[in-house]
Amino acid sequence: MTRPRPDTAPVLPPVAPEVLAAAVESLTTRLRGRLDAAVEALAANPVDTADDGTYGVHCAVDARVTLAPGPSGTITAPDQARCTCLLSPRCLHRTAVLAAAPVAEAAPPAPGEPATVGEPATAPAPSAATAPSTVPAPSAAPAPSAGQTRAAADLWTAGAAVLAAGVPAVGAVLRAELLRAAHTARLAGLYRAEGAALDVVRRVREAHDPDSPNNPRGTGELTAALRELLLVAHRLKAADADPALIGAVRHHHRPDRPLRLYGVCREPVVEPGGRGGVVTRLVGDDGRWYALRDVGPGGAGRARRAGTAPVALRSFLSDHERLSRGGLVVTGAVVAPDGSLLAEPGVRAAFAPGRPWTDVVPATAAPAGPGQAAPPTVCAVEVLAADGEGVLVRALTGDAPGPVLRLAPAHRHPALAHTANLGRLGACPGLRVRVLGRVDPERATTLRPLAVGPVNGSGAPTLALPEQWRGRADLGYDRLRDEHLPFGATARPAASGLPGATPRPADPPLRHLRDLVELAVTGGRRAAAEPARTGDRDGRAAALRDGGFTTGADLYTALAAAAARRSRDVFGRPAGDDRDHYAARWLATAVYLTGTEAALGRALWQG
Repeated sequence: MTRPRPDTAPVLPPVAPEVLAAAVESLTTRLRGRLDAAVEALAANPVDTADDGTYGVHCAVDARVTLAPGPSGTITAPDQARCTCLLSPRCLHRTAVLAAAPVAEAAPPAPGEPATVGEPATAPAPSAATAPSTVPAPSAAPAPSAGQTRAAADLWTAGAAVLAAGVPAVGAVLRAELLRAAHTARLAGLYRAEGAALDVVRRVREAHDPDSPNNPRGTGELTAALRELLLVAHRLKAADADPALIGAVRHHHRPDRPLRLYGVCREPVVEPGGRGGVVTRLVGDDGRWYALRDVGPGGAGRARRAGTAPVALRSFLSDHERLSRGGLVVTGAVVAPDGSLLAEPGVRAAFAPGRPWTDVVPATAAPAGPGQAAPPTVCAVEVLAADGEGVLVRALTGDAPGPVLRLAPAHRHPALAHTANLGRLGACPGLRVRVLGRVDPERATTLRPLAVGPVNGSGAPTLALPEQWRGRADLGYDRLRDEHLPFGATARPAASGLPGATPRPADPPLRHLRDLVELAVTGGRRAAAEPARTGDRDGRAAALRDGGFTTGADLYTALAAAAARRSRDVFGRPAGDDRDHYAARWLATAVYLTGTEAALGRALWQG
């Protein structure tokens, strides 16, 4: 007996990269050309689940695809995906269903696979010093083997093809080529490179998902993922001996002692594919960050409800709202590499008193690079004015006026409270609040707040929050009302020290360079060549040079020229392909941009 899943969006089990790559490779050239249309057509087809744990999708009158995942819940073998049509297993229906499913996470190596080498895959972000034009001298560590350099070269070729095409043109076939190269890298023991390739595939799929939430950081995250892939592949294929390039399989770990954690805030989560939920963020006595995730099918509706849902951590009985304002003692904890607490056997948890997050959260300064997670930043600000969906504020840094910043919604979905809460704050110029949020990796003067609280002791107007909120409002869940604001429904006073027009945050000095780097990813090589075709009539390279970024201006011009260049034979016909040269130019520009923006961000937030 089968039953339709209650979710509106199809939810398929994850598929191992090598299974999908083999399925695409088995198709004829004609069927490969129809694969993207077949995947798109599946969006309207319901997914059924049977009592034996299998998934079924009706693709045509005589074609039903059945997926039978193993004990791990993942499709790891070709015979776990079957179709009833006559062409199976080399059929379009089976491959389309596999291509529509999520890409599985990398599993620990099986017996006989290469041993783990080097540092964990979460290596520090590359700096401008690691540009692909220079390869560091070999260290004492052994150089990559011939098999590893070949695998890295395959990844470079696949990544360069993705870059040249641009995200809209990266269909299932190109993604399968990248997955095949990722599997080859895994077999060669290149764990960091494999993870980077899988990250690119997932983010490209998200960009193609019509139900993807409006994530303002999506383009930057995809750009960062592609930069990481090409940088690691370039250095490995050049036999760079840095062991951090090899990476390692990331394992869960158990701390040696009990964890004493303090709740900080709740953050709604809305993911592509109709998934939603909440992440409750906690900080330990040692300043490390932890998280309790509760994400599943249900989209924004589930994210809205999950804020008060029970916490699932073995026998621990509480809810996310209470935990975010209280604390937790965990014995036998199992922590994932990203800091998530896992409900593994042997874990014991007990509720404990919390502390004000202004006491337990340090004021983190430097923003992370694009697409990289960083601890939240805490700062006190004074509201200047509303700015569309956001709020213009001035940082309070002592006696001297601080920089003008912009608070922008962390999530824009109308089912969540971020935009409405920022609207209330923007209507109160002169209000002082303490903000906990993330610095936008693409714009150092933009902060995406997760929670706000009062600024006490200054004598200036500030928030008056209910006692049960414990001194902070989670902007995704708590709703600010008139009684929480010092002005109520009366007229608001003007912000202090603001004669004339409201000041605005300074434009990012490298925004023209970032625009071109991201345009190359979202529009492909043809779009990146536009400045060269127009002779840079907008003067963007000149603006970079006038701002003191001479290297940035040179890289801008060189990238546009490389994108526009087409090698031709004596008869004027396209000859060969110089994707390698174009990809190297893009990578050098992206690495320079990341390192320089990080330095500018540190200067802004650390002084």
